[in-house]
Formats: sequence, C-alpha cells, structure tokens
Amino acid sequence: MPKNRLAGETSPYLLQHAENPVDWYPWGDEALDRAKNENRPIFLSVGYSSCHWCHVMAHESFENEDIASFMNSNFVNIKVDREERPDIDDIYQKACQMATGQGGWPLSVFLTPDQKPFHVGTYYPPLDSHGRPGFGSVCRQLAQSWAERQNDVGSRADDFVRALSKADGASLSGAVLREPEPGASRKLGFDSSTMDEAAVNLYNNGDYTHGGFGSAPKFPNAACVSFLFRYAASTGHESFAKFALKTLDRMARGGIFDQIGGGFHRYSTDARWLVPHFEKMLYDNALIPVNYAEAYQLTKKEFYLDVMKKTLDFVLREMASPLGGFYSAYDADSEGVEGRYYTWTKREVLEVLGAGTRDADLFCLYYDVTDGGNWEGSTILCNNIALSTAAFKTGMSEYDAQASLERSAATLLEARRAGRVPPGLDQKILVSWNALFVSALARGYRASGDSAYLDAAKKCLSFMRSEMFRDGRLLRTYKDGRARIDGYLEDYAYLACALLDVFEVEPDAEYLESAIRMGRVILSEFWDEETSGFFMTGRMHESLIIRPQSRYDLSVPSGNSVAAHVLLRLYHMTGERPFLDACSASVRSQAHACAENPFAFGYMLNVMSTMLAGSSEVTLLNTPANPGMCRMVLSAYLPDSIIVGIRSREQLDGVLKYPFFAGKEFDEGQASAYVCRDSVCSLPIRDADRLREALRLDPSEV
Repeated sequence: MPKNRLAGETSPYLLQHAENPVDWYPWGDEALDRAKNENRPIFLSVGYSSCHWCHVMAHESFENEDIASFMNSNFVNIKVDREERPDIDDIYQKACQMATGQGGWPLSVFLTPDQKPFHVGTYYPPLDSHGRPGFGSVCRQLAQSWAERQNDVGSRADDFVRALSKADGASLSGAVLREPEPGASRKLGFDSSTMDEAAVNLYNNGDYTHGGFGSAPKFPNAACVSFLFRYAASTGHESFAKFALKTLDRMARGGIFDQIGGGFHRYSTDARWLVPHFEKMLYDNALIPVNYAEAYQLTKKEFYLDVMKKTLDFVLREMASPLGGFYSAYDADSEGVEGRYYTWTKREVLEVLGAGTRDADLFCLYYDVTDGGNWEGSTILCNNIALSTAAFKTGMSEYDAQASLERSAATLLEARRAGRVPPGLDQKILVSWNALFVSALARGYRASGDSAYLDAAKKCLSFMRSEMFRDGRLLRTYKDGRARIDGYLEDYAYLACALLDVFEVEPDAEYLESAIRMGRVILSEFWDEETSGFFMTGRMHESLIIRPQSRYDLSVPSGNSVAAHVLLRLYHMTGERPFLDACSASVRSQAHACAENPFAFGYMLNVMSTMLAGSSEVTLLNTPANPGMCRMVLSAYLPDSIIVGIRSREQLDGVLKYPFFAGKEFDEGQASAYVCRDSVCSLPIRDADRLREALRLDPSEV
C-alpha cells in the first residue's frame, strides 16, 4: 500500500498511520499553507502510540476507503502525536473540555484554515449508532456547514478562541489570596491553613477500603500521595500517612502492578486496583517508585523497597535504549487483545510450573489463580492473602515460601518473554519523561544504595547532553538518530530537576552548572510577569492561536509546578534572588486554587509545603570516611532537605563558589556534616547521634 506524508516522520504514532488511505500531513507549514491557500477546513487528529481507542478509531474510520476519500476531498488532514506536541494538544483539549465537558484521546478537532476550532470531540464510531453520530456523518455535516455557512462557522471559531485565551486566567479566578496572618507567612501568601484545607479535601475523597481517591477508574496520583506523607510528617496527624500507605499497599498487591515483571500499568478500571488499563508509560514508572522510596524511608519496611526496585528494574530491563535514554511506552494490546501478554489461565501456569508441585500450588494460591479466573476467563495476577497464610496452607515455612514465589515468578516471566508476542513499544525518547526517570533513579539510589541506579541516571544525562541540544537549545524528542522539536517548559524544568537530584548524590559541578543554565532559560524564555506563571512554550517557539499555559498537575506534574520547585532549589544553591522571586510569585498566584482543588495541584502542594517548612541544607563531607552516617542521612525521610554528599576535596573545590557550600571545610581525617536552616549553619558534626538530633530524626526511623 502506498504511504502518505507521515512516512518520513519519527513518531511511532504517526508512522502507525503512514499507510492509511487518509492523506495525512504532519503538523507544519505545508499543511497549514495548503489549508489557507485552498480555504479548506482542517481535520486535526491527536493521539499517541499506546492509546487503545486511537487504534480503534484508526481501524474503523481512517482505514475505511470511503471515509478516507471524503476526508481527502474536503479537509486538510493533520496527525499530531500529543507526546511530541503537548502545546497543540493542550490548546485543543481545553477547547474540547469547554465544548463537551470532557476530553481524552483520540482528540478529533475541526479547524478553520487559521487553526481556530469550530467542532471538537474525541472518539467517534464509523457509523451512526444509538443516537450518536458516526465519524462519516460528522465529516459530511461539517463540510456542508463550511461550504454553505462559512461566516457562521468562523464566528463560532472566534468565540472558541476568545474563551481559550481566558482559560488560564479563568482557572485561577478564584485564586484571589486570603490575607495572610502577620509574620513570615505574609511573604509566602499562604500559611498552614492552606495545607490543612488541601489535606482534608484529599482525605475526604479517599477510599478507605481499597485506598486511592474516588471510585473507578482509579489513577495513582503520585504527587498527592507524597503530599499526604509530608503533611503527616509536619503536623503529626498520622492518619494521613496511614491512608497513603494503604493506597500503596493495595496498588502493589493489585493487578495495576505487574506482579512478575515489575512496573505499573496506567490506571485501574475498577475501584480495587485489580483490572488495569494495561499500557505501561515511562512517566508512571518514574513517578510511582518515588512514593515507594518515601514509604520505605518512613517505615523501613522491605516490602516498599522491593516494589520500588522491581519498578525501576523493569524500566532498566525493558525500556532502556542502548544509548542510555529510555523509551516512552508499551501498548495495552498484543495480538489485538488488551492484556493478553499479562494474563494467565490456570492451565498455562501449571504447564510452566508443573502441575501438582508445591511451587505451583503456592503460586496459584498467593496470586489468585483459579480455574475460572478473575477477569474474562483468565487471571490478572494479584495478591489478596498474607504470605504466612499461604505458606501454612501449602506446608512451607515463610522463608521457603518467599523463595518459591520468587523462583516461580522468574520462571513465568521468562516463559512470558520467550513465548508471547509483546505489546508494541514506542521507542520515542522524550526529554521530559527521561528526566522524570533520572530523578526516580536518583531517589532509588538514595533509598537503596544500589549504584546501578546512579550509573543509569548518569548515563541518561550524558545521552541527553550529547544528543538533545542543538546550538545551545534543548530539543524534546529523539528517535532513529534524530533529535527534533524545540523543548517545552516541562523539558527544561524536569531536566533541571533531574540534574539537581543527581548532583545531590554525585556532586559533579557540571550537573549544578547545567541546572543553573536551565533555570535562567526558564526565566528568560517562559516566565510571564503578568500572570505570575510560566508559558508552555519559549519566546522563540512556533506561534499558535494562543500561547498556552498549563498549571494543572495531572498524569504528570505541570511544567509550571516543577519550574517553581527548580527555582526554589537553585536559589538555595546560588543565592540568586530572581530564582526565589519567580518561584514565590508563581506559588502565591495558585495558593487558594491548590487548597480548593488539591487533585489538580498535587506537585505544587509539595513545593508549597517545602516553602512553608523552610528547606534545610545538609552538606556531608568526606563521605567515604563514615559511610554508615552518610547512608543514615540519605535513607532518611527528609522531604524538605537539600542533601549533598561530597566524597573528595576536589569535588568541594569545584562548587565552593556557590553560597550553599560557603564556609564548609573538608577534613581529610573524618567525615563531617553541616546542617543549615534560615541562613544559620551548625558547626561541623562528626557523630551520627548528634547529626540525627540536628536533623530532628526519630531514632526509630533510621
């Protein structure tokens, strides 16, 4: 079959449509100029490679010769990978939400030749059914409207654009700040009552039976879990931490977690975390393990450390490129069936483990493998029984039972990898998602001490430094040897955050200097003084119908929230006032909205929590001289601390010019630590008990 104009693209999603009979264009001047020159409306289709319903609509409509012929005759048809172009997706998702009350993918938008939306929707069936118009009917009606009532269509499109231009301001219209109490909180624009309101709003929406928030479908909400841990630690209200731990327990034992392969699926379609939407995204498997690292630091329970490691190890094993970057996603489907790769029948399990063996009996009991299955005749592996109970019922000790389960899981994983067709892998490498995973690796190293995580983080940063910059500009996406598309706010902010995370455990001056350069670009290219926020696109980026801002922390943190966090950390490192001023203004502008709608501002709440608590600055010097004391600090739960471990005098000399390290003296004979708060630093501390006291650590936590 002849290929269309998408054949020259690198996006796996666009390449999936390169043989459609639709005359697709990628977004760019060629398509937009044709629409203007021929006065044709544009059909814009936005999706991503692992999107199940994107595949369905492509098969039903875009592979249909009759529908494709009509599209080609009446529209300029443009395909966009939302992971490559979050700016385009953000603009038209907002239009969809305004028009229909909801959004999602595939996103189907009809535009005037000057890119203004006049009709928006998501998935359409190919034919009219159950009172719902089919895609073919929608195309015919809109083509007729454009031909006969172009002025009316244009007016409707203008209304859309006016509403869109106000969208960010409208979303913050409730953010008129309450007058703070006299004192330090006046400078912040919020106080502890803001945190109280946000925490209570989250807690009141909790599912106390199964964990998580709300009912089905259930999403991990990693930033909100982190905030509940912080809130409990700062207030002593342990019920918030207990709820967060219950959520992590239930997720890790449910089908949303790949019990034999590690890693988390996208979300749960039910309230019990049993039946996931089976796609695996890099960003989920970067954000969620941080929660388990925090849970381990709080409780010292190996269970949480094990889940963290299995998640990181899954990505390192199955999503790593040879160059050091990490691929974007696995599809939900394999062989055209969602979940086929991950589910088992009892007969399949017994064939692999051996019918009648104690290993097989224990595995089936522990992971709920039954003759009838727990989902459409098959079993999604999950754990609803204690190890001690399963061991007793199969006549094993707990130690032997644990070894048996690990052995069986490894055997089944090998059988799965060798004997099944894996889901499709999107081999696009995105800077923002890679940076999230680098941060997760750094946190994994802090919690576990496993140097493999730090090595992988450094290798990924090296790849991005060598491949993702052109003429000093950061690019967003890489595939097939090509880096392209100017970086967005989230690319700069996430990467700066990752550089700081790695710098704290591997203080190479180049990491800090690179983060500082990125922070300055964030201020010069993305900061908007008028709204006290950040644009998604830089000043030199392609002009769209609006210059979008995205402040909500949804499936990933907003670039706006992460930028605020980065600037706060850079201020502590450098003392440069513009970093703090922009961070403070951004946080103040959202304080009230964060309290009222914490689900949309989870990451920003964590930034606010740090600002309210005041960051403590911890410098460890000559760490090899007392690895136990240093490990105590790195593995402790200190969410509001910046902790830098210096191994050698040379490392310290490389960063002494920065205020964070001013006055610190390296002792060749022994390890020492400095703890600074509110610009006041302790004398060097060389005793673990004194350091524990200075950090206000409960002895039971270390």
